[in-house]
Formats: sequence, structure tokens, C-alpha cells
Amino acid sequence: MNLLLETLQFVQNNGDRVIDAGIRHVNLSFSALVLASLFAIPAGIWLALSGRYTLLVINIANVGRTVPSLAILALAMPLLGTGFTPSLLALALLAVPPILINTYVGFNGVDADTIDAARGVGMRESQITRQVRLPLALPMVFAGLRTAAVQVISGAVLAAYIGGGGFGEFITSGVAMMAMPMLLVGAVPATILAIAVDALFGVLQKAMTPKGIRTS
Repeated sequence: MNLLLETLQFVQNNGDRVIDAGIRHVNLSFSALVLASLFAIPAGIWLALSGRYTLLVINIANVGRTVPSLAILALAMPLLGTGFTPSLLALALLAVPPILINTYVGFNGVDADTIDAARGVGMRESQITRQVRLPLALPMVFAGLRTAAVQVISGAVLAAYIGGGGFGEFITSGVAMMAMPMLLVGAVPATILAIAVDALFGVLQKAMTPKGIRTS
């Protein structure tokens, strides 16, 4: 009870800081996800449609998925310095593998008979991509976005180590000062944000799934 009261008191006394940290955390996470998507989704579609360099790129992406978030942020610091922009680029790099892989799998996994049927009724390749492949691949693409979003929000906490700001500042300061209320002010909102975004993308993923292939 005392810890809860101390935490609420800290929030009351530092309301502006908490709000600014939340805005920066959301801005950093959202920007990184958008930046990664702008690269990874077209790249995944190109890989699936062209079949070129697929094994090489997918293997690199799989290796990228195993690299810890803190390691990527640590590598960004000597190359790019500290602050918002290096954190943004590092988090975008963290988000690319799941989006790229899921986009490739989604587009590449469309049933061949469905594609042949579309060709049989006279659809051009561009029409097949937009009207057949894309709707069927969207659930898998959103699954990749969902995974990447949670990873980015979690990684943004660690971005405080290289000046990225956000809720991670309270966590790192709380650990350094052994101040549990300060730590909770950073940890609890970051956790809630990750859970909420995961749930949101889950709803979007279900909404984007064509009714004919829904399991429930």
C-alpha cells in the first residue's frame, strides 16, 4: 500500500514529466514501426513475387530476429551517436525482420490453384497481386506488424540508455537510485501500452482476415 501511495505521489508531483515521457515513447515506437513497414512490406512482397535472393534475405532476417534489442541499440550508439534519431533507426531495424518475414510468407503462401484460377478468368498480374494475393496475405502481414509493434515498444524502454527518452528514463533512473516508485512509473505504463497495442493489432488482424478463411 505504501508503495502504491508513493508511486501515485510521484506521478502527481511529476505529471508533466510522465506525460512527456509517454508522448515520446509512443512517438518513438510508432515512428519506428512506420519506418520499418515502409521498407519491409514492399521488400517482402518483392521477394515473394520475384523469388530472387529469397534464401539469403530470409536467412539474414532470421538472424536479425535473434539479436537482442539492447545489442542493436548499443551498436547504434558508436555509429550514430545518441538521441531520438539513433534510437528511431535502431528500433526500426529491430522491427524489420518480423514484418519482412511475415509479408513474404503471406504473399508466397497464397494457394497456387487460386492464382491459376485468377489467371484463367483473365486477371493481369497486377490485379492478382491487389485483389487476390493482398487480401489473403493481410492477416499474416498484420501478425508480423503485431509482433514488431510489441518488440519496438519493449525496445523503446531500452532506448533510454542511448538518449531515446520515453518511459525507459524512469526505469533506468529508478534502478540506479533504488527508487521503486520511479521504476514503476516507467514499467507499468510501458507494459500496459505493449498489451494494449498487441490487443489492437489482434483485432485488426482478425478484421483483415477474409470471412471465408476465418477459423472462428
